[in-house]
Amino acid sequence: MSVREEFDTWAAEGREQGMEERHWHTARPILARIPVEEGDTVLDLGTGSGYALRALRERGIGAAYGLDGSPEMARKADSYTDDDAVGFLVGDFDHLPFATDSIDHVFSMEAFYYANDPHRTLEEIRRVLKPGGTFYCAVNYYEENTASHEWQENIAVEMTRWDREQYREAFRDAGLHVAEQDNVPDRETEIPDESEFPYEGFGSREAMVERYRTWGTLLTVGVAP
Repeated sequence: MSVREEFDTWAAEGREQGMEERHWHTARPILARIPVEEGDTVLDLGTGSGYALRALRERGIGAAYGLDGSPEMARKADSYTDDDAVGFLVGDFDHLPFATDSIDHVFSMEAFYYANDPHRTLEEIRRVLKPGGTFYCAVNYYEENTASHEWQENIAVEMTRWDREQYREAFRDAGLHVAEQDNVPDRETEIPDESEFPYEGFGSREAMVERYRTWGTLLTVGVAP
């Protein structure tokens, strides 16, 4: 199954709202760190419901583009805003339909690992970013977060599972300077008392704490020279 088919199904089932709710726990503090200025152009890769661009528009960014591999996701995202400065389009991550040096910031939350060719995607991001532009790449599915490994069993699309160092190396290979990399904890997901475990697939409270409070979301920030 292709990314388009998988997420068209998700959109038809209304799952974009649940994705927004879950991702927002760590997306919010990450978005707050992006050094956007008034009038900046921002690209959101794997935009889902478009929540990130709606939030950044409140900070005064100019043109905002949300790209998704799913036509249904893009359609849903468009239905959630009447802002003429925000546009949604369908496309592949490894062939970005933007001019060289045309984007100030790129953001991607829980989507980068769906890229058909992640190295090519990073090269494309480097190409479209203006000098000094940033790429904020946030993923929950990565090697050190062992609780995420089973996700591949529940989705038909092949996902890329890199570790922290592989992300840094790939960014550098694409010509991006790695400005920072850290784990952003999810402090909003409620974790019940030990007496309620097993709970939501976690065998112990300790495992759930590790998943959300310790590993959380891996953030890698690249800067175009």
